[in-house]
Amino acid sequence: MARSIRPLAWLLGTLLAGMMLSGCANNPNQVVVYTAEKDVIIQAVTALWAKSAPEIKLQTVAASSNEVVQRVRSERQRPLGDVVWGVGAEGLAANPELFVPYTTSETKAIDPRWLEVAAGQPWQPNNVVPTVLIYNTKLVSAAQAPSTWRDLADPRWKGKLAYASPDKSGSAYTQLATMVAVLGDNPAGWRMVGRIMANCVILNNSSKVPKGVSDGEYAAGLSYENVAGLYVKGGAPVKIVYPRDGTSVTPDGNALIRGAPHPEAARRFLDFLQSEPVQELLARELALRAARMGVPPPPGLPPLDQIKPAPGYSFQWGAERRKDFIEKWLALTASQGR
Repeated sequence: MARSIRPLAWLLGTLLAGMMLSGCANNPNQVVVYTAEKDVIIQAVTALWAKSAPEIKLQTVAASSNEVVQRVRSERQRPLGDVVWGVGAEGLAANPELFVPYTTSETKAIDPRWLEVAAGQPWQPNNVVPTVLIYNTKLVSAAQAPSTWRDLADPRWKGKLAYASPDKSGSAYTQLATMVAVLGDNPAGWRMVGRIMANCVILNNSSKVPKGVSDGEYAAGLSYENVAGLYVKGGAPVKIVYPRDGTSVTPDGNALIRGAPHPEAARRFLDFLQSEPVQELLARELALRAARMGVPPPPGLPPLDQIKPAPGYSFQWGAERRKDFIEKWLALTASQGR
């Protein structure tokens, strides 16, 4: 199927980046980071790192969460990267053999809720991401906007609803697992998921969802809070909805790659990512909720205790069911002629 083929541009970029990184593998004053964070976040953290550790060059390679994990796996025999940063934690939990456990110097400051989620896993909580619905306020009134997952099954959303492919996007997988938790992991629940998918335009990258909704290409979409929050902060005609029937709140994670060529610099960067200056900057300026205690939610976004949790959803459950749910989703969309 076409959705399982990686875009040629990404393959070429991967090959080029690999050649560049292989030439830097012996430089001890460097840390190579694979990340699913957006460019604006990468730029902000890079600038702060340059002030914190000017003697260590930071080199980043950005891709989707799934592509990052695939890359680490493909380089397993000869790792070129040191750190994975801001990647969907379900993908990290599903591939523990690729990473080395590391307790950062900031661990005591991390919210125990997220440490419990990561317990026994070789990754550290980086930030916290609620799954949300979004809509274009020029195309949809507040009264017309979806307020529950079931609302998305209404035929009036046919061709107007954007969703990323969960076999490519870590956040889209979390959205799928959230739907299943709310609607039911049973024939009736999956039929409802099928009705929602029948209304969706399936995109190959999660970033295209909020952009498409902001641009008016789609009336609404399934997204994640921090990127949608950046569009709202920037004045785009986008509004965020936290489904009344519940949603998930999951961490993105960081991890030390097994066999990292620059392990000392890697551990220092992992400490830095959980530090107060970084976590406060990302929350204050870039709509990214901190995993660290004491950092207020991003301006304009509600506290977590005001967001209804999806009944039956847990991070562990979503991570364990990942392969099964993606296979069911692929079969479902194939039956719809996708």
